[in-house]
Amino acid sequence: MDSRIAKSFYCFITLLLVFVIGGISIPNALHAQDNSSSYELLPAPDVWYNSVDGVRVGIRLRGQVPGTFGDGPHRLNTGLWLGTNFPDNPISYYLKYTEPIPAISDFGSEGSISAITSYRTGFQAHGLTFNKRWQTGFNELNYKELAIGVRGEHRFNEEYLLYQQLWQTQWLYLANAAFDYTDVNSLGRYLLSLSIDANIAGNADPFFRSEVIISQKADLSDQFSISGRLYSGFATDNTAPEYLFTHGFQSARSWMKSGLTRARGTIPPSWMQIGNIQVTGGPNLRGYLKNDIRSLNNGGMPLYTSISALNLELDYPNPLDQGLKKIPVIGGLIDLRSYLFWDSGTSLGLTSIEENNILSDAGLGFLLSINIPDYLGKSRGLVLRYDMPFWLSHPGAENAFKFRQVFGIGATISL
Repeated sequence: MDSRIAKSFYCFITLLLVFVIGGISIPNALHAQDNSSSYELLPAPDVWYNSVDGVRVGIRLRGQVPGTFGDGPHRLNTGLWLGTNFPDNPISYYLKYTEPIPAISDFGSEGSISAITSYRTGFQAHGLTFNKRWQTGFNELNYKELAIGVRGEHRFNEEYLLYQQLWQTQWLYLANAAFDYTDVNSLGRYLLSLSIDANIAGNADPFFRSEVIISQKADLSDQFSISGRLYSGFATDNTAPEYLFTHGFQSARSWMKSGLTRARGTIPPSWMQIGNIQVTGGPNLRGYLKNDIRSLNNGGMPLYTSISALNLELDYPNPLDQGLKKIPVIGGLIDLRSYLFWDSGTSLGLTSIEENNILSDAGLGFLLSINIPDYLGKSRGLVLRYDMPFWLSHPGAENAFKFRQVFGIGATISL
């Protein structure tokens, strides 16, 4: 073992001992002082994989006041890992600490401050966020939620990237705001989501970026329903590439939100390069995913500063889903949807990088979701899709009607 590996391993073991000893001693010490103010750290082993770190082993800790089930003061979610390939940065971590603000908090309508710091897979981000939620009565599905924050972030290692052209490597210092509002109207459940990011300091060019999503579901009968999603994204000309938009998948910055897409190799690169794996989000023109990936494979940058799209899905009866629903306990956690879909989108033409055509696709799809809601009723699980965009309005050298397939991570319309 060379000196670099030995030093990394020593640092990891030292930090690991701090985590484990802290997880044992802190709750006992606090409990001994005052049972009403006791605190517990709940450890769990964690193993993951990517091409650079190899098998990444570590520990996760969840901190909370006993009996609050993640809905109390002093909430902690943290993890520490070691990459067993011993790359340049073998030790990684994530930490989020949340403190409710009693003066603006009520049942289901908490106000809080969160501090987040992360250093993993060649990317670091550190920030503070103010969060406020307003819930309608005791129905956790109907709420408004506001988040306002600042953060600094930096892509410091490009080895973890499958497509390096989707990122730049300067520090960004961003102010951000997000607002979500979901409720039920005469048609059914609807969602309004707005997010804004602005780079306001540092050596990188200042930029502004926003996304607006409006979704609506309507039940046509006991067996049929239709869901629609209107998406618009706008960014200024000098926006960092990781925040720009593509036709078929989420902006590269959003890939960092999931362990499946955070680093090259967790999903085999050959699967991604074929163009059949979609990181759901953005305009979500699923039939044009392969065009985006083909451009990236050739060193291109299929990125746009403004784009708008409409996604429609018509759900129809699925006998297999009805059978799953009858299974005790498990049936309430599994959902298997079958639907027809249609997507259409184009550039808004507001900035210099534009899409000149209105692109459309249509086909048949299936969605499997395994959902264990959190204490606020929000989805917490896995969503997998299999879509077949049989028709494209602009197929290029291909036939407009052709068998195509897209395996999606995440739902197009989350209602």
